[in-house]
Amino acid sequence: MDISSQFHDPALCRALLDRLSAELEALGRPVRFMEVCGTHTVSIFRSGLRSLLPEGLEHLSGPGCPVCVTHDSEVAAFIHAAERPGVIVATFGDLLRVPGPDGRSLKHAMAEGARVQVVYSPLDAVKLAAEHPGDTVVFPSVGFETTAPVMAGAVMTAKNMGLSNFCIIPCNKLVPPAMRALLEGDDEAARRIDAFLLPGHVAVVLGLAPFEFLAGEFGRPSVVGGFEPADILSALCLMLDMLRRGKPEVGNTYMRAVSSEGSPQARRVMDTVFQVCDARWRGLGVIPESGLALKDEWKRFDAMDRLGLELGEAGHIPGCRCGDILRGALTPDQCPLFGKVCTPQNPTGPCMVSTEGSCAAWYRYRGV
Repeated sequence: MDISSQFHDPALCRALLDRLSAELEALGRPVRFMEVCGTHTVSIFRSGLRSLLPEGLEHLSGPGCPVCVTHDSEVAAFIHAAERPGVIVATFGDLLRVPGPDGRSLKHAMAEGARVQVVYSPLDAVKLAAEHPGDTVVFPSVGFETTAPVMAGAVMTAKNMGLSNFCIIPCNKLVPPAMRALLEGDDEAARRIDAFLLPGHVAVVLGLAPFEFLAGEFGRPSVVGGFEPADILSALCLMLDMLRRGKPEVGNTYMRAVSSEGSPQARRVMDTVFQVCDARWRGLGVIPESGLALKDEWKRFDAMDRLGLELGEAGHIPGCRCGDILRGALTPDQCPLFGKVCTPQNPTGPCMVSTEGSCAAWYRYRGV
């Protein structure tokens, strides 16, 4: 039997749910936990776990969807790049429909004549640049520590191929500083978060050390979990056990994929091309040292410099409450646009666009 099949075992999940109920009863109070990973968001909703959690255990989705946290001003920069003559914007498909502050998206720009092409990896964008030497190929680089090494590798590949017409709009973001900003802010909802389900994919790269401040400084139990139902339930059981014992730690129940030191090789690739910088986050504003910019020796691959683009003071999408949802201040169904004006077929905000967005997951799986 495939060892991974145990993580789908209904009997195991039932036993873990019973253990969760027992831990919560022993603790004697409600618990709010936040996950900060779009894959966790979808897994929790799709599997029906959210509806099976014991009463008193509240689940919140945080700023863990890379498309969702991309700032309005960054989306506007993607659209402005696409409108330039001689430019091809190569992008992941989930960015295509993300609306900018004026409601327009890359899809709108495409309909108006802009050259926008969906690719499946940054290396596809590099290949596109090789195939179109007379054009400038721009790749909007969004994502967290998970995709940053891949993006760095694509830039290095473009250099090795001698391509002068490939560049990126660097918008990669770092998860731990955003979690710190949540807890250090004055948002009452964030202060009431009791514990965190940590992102498994990011932890594969970072390991555990960058998250230790959550327990050490803020007293929040935090557990790295995988993505199958039993993975998530095991992480929640450990989380509640820490709360009951009054000993917050950074735990790891995803040991088959995550080691305490992470992936030094992936971090070396990332650090070769990128340096830490301040970054804009939807719903959280500017967070110090939470983004990645190209180092000086790689600046020739920066589309912002090459095309003279700027991150202006973009307005917000009227009525959209994605920022509040990403902070855990609202759940998707509390947004007045949810399911009415804003649907997956006609999204108003990015949390309904992305397949990893909490609004899209809530809408699609709300009956599960």
